[in-house]
Amino acid sequence: MNHLAGRNINYALLFLLALLNSCSLKKENSTKNQLSAVPFKGQVGAVHLPAHIAPIKAPFPMPPLKKPQFPALQKRITELGAKEGVKATKEIQQTIDELNQRGGGLAIVPKGKWLTGRISLKSNVNLHLEEGAELYFSGEIEDYLPAVFTRNEGIEVMSLGACIYANGQENIAITGRGRLIGPTKDGSVRRRTMTTQVIEEFVDLRKPVAERVFEGQNNSPILPPMFISPINCKNVLIEGVSLENTAFWNIVPIYCEGVIIRGITVNSVGIARGDGIDIESSKNVLIEYCTLSSGDDCFTIKAGRGEDGIRVNKASENIVIRFSLAREGHGAITVGSETAGMIKNLYVHDCVFEETGSGIRFKTRRPRGGGGEHIYYDRIRMNLSGAAFNWDMLGSAQHVGDLANRLPARAINSLTPEFKNIVARNIIVERASQFVKINGITETPLRDVLIENADIKADKLFTAVDVNGFTVRNAKVQAKDPNISLLAVKQLTFENVQFIVPSDTLILSVSTSEKPKFINCKPETRQIKTKVLN
Repeated sequence: MNHLAGRNINYALLFLLALLNSCSLKKENSTKNQLSAVPFKGQVGAVHLPAHIAPIKAPFPMPPLKKPQFPALQKRITELGAKEGVKATKEIQQTIDELNQRGGGLAIVPKGKWLTGRISLKSNVNLHLEEGAELYFSGEIEDYLPAVFTRNEGIEVMSLGACIYANGQENIAITGRGRLIGPTKDGSVRRRTMTTQVIEEFVDLRKPVAERVFEGQNNSPILPPMFISPINCKNVLIEGVSLENTAFWNIVPIYCEGVIIRGITVNSVGIARGDGIDIESSKNVLIEYCTLSSGDDCFTIKAGRGEDGIRVNKASENIVIRFSLAREGHGAITVGSETAGMIKNLYVHDCVFEETGSGIRFKTRRPRGGGGEHIYYDRIRMNLSGAAFNWDMLGSAQHVGDLANRLPARAINSLTPEFKNIVARNIIVERASQFVKINGITETPLRDVLIENADIKADKLFTAVDVNGFTVRNAKVQAKDPNISLLAVKQLTFENVQFIVPSDTLILSVSTSEKPKFINCKPETRQIKTKVLN
């Protein structure tokens, strides 16, 4: 009887082990199937733009977005006397104004090379560049006057605005297959751009916005124009055009609602602060099938800066970025560093980051305020020179002085930013300098982050400072450096993670931190060398 009972127990154990192995195999196969849906470089970007917008799916309520419709009326800029090789600002603007006065329509820029200063879009008008049309924007300050209301690096000012500008308009568009070429590099716009101070020092925030005027009076420095920047507008479409040689950020909707940006190509490589697309305190935004090669960050979400951003208090929210390619830039998708009004409900999916610095990047600073939450990434492929996931919360002394120092912890106030509730699923990193790099804020640690279903190849593994709640689940992580370094980190969990490291041994350095949990991981916990540092 005892012999039979023992044999039954053995059978039960074998059955249980087989069941556990089966469950593990199913989980592994499920992860592989989900990763197989991650797109390749040749499947995303502007060259794959479809004619119609597919339904928008997001992990938060997102309204359906449709292209604005325009009356059938058309008018070519040549009808009002525009000629190639001669500045045609007046004729282009008059074409837009006349269409607007007649209820709207299509303002056509035909094939050719056209010179212009600042253009202001008006309601119900689509500025359409035919294939072969090239708009060259002036490099002289005088062609962007008078100053107009805008935001520069998250602070409200009166300045040159943008090469293509709009304020308080509805149903506007820039479409076509033409090229937009920014201000020439030998003009006064470039020569007199302010580069010596951070903007909080340059702009007197004690003044009302109407008195913060920067239009180059008495040979004074200016704030450069953005390339395309509508402000306070509704139902905005930017589709098909290419942008190059910007003086500053490229496409920047500010305080807008209902924005569609699709099929855009940007090339600003080598241009300082040459961001690709910056969503600034706007909501209900779709970005799809874009290709960005940028001198700074590629896709960027912002919401105002410091005290001025808190005064305005407008979030960037309900934003979907999909089927797009970041080809070069500091960060492929960056949240911040202007975060005062909060950044929330962001969903980035089915994108490829190729030869950028960081992949998924978060930036803020102690005096920036606000922060970010409910941010989601899904089906992302990365090939990077920097970190795949990078949280840079403190910045440098050059921009924020002693506030860049981690200690002492500061009292929490309205200028203290916080990031939390971030999820990344189905991530493939083919190359990166590091898997995860976190420099948090002592008084508001990074919270509640999940990375799930990932295949990672990186030089370094994981360094984290000031974190409270971070999980990596169902992942294979291959790294040359076996070190995991933690300072002031709590509730860090690795679950079902296979680490492929030299000698199959992880080296864990822990300082004022909880020891992380390793659940069903390889190498097993007995192959983890732990150093407890003071």
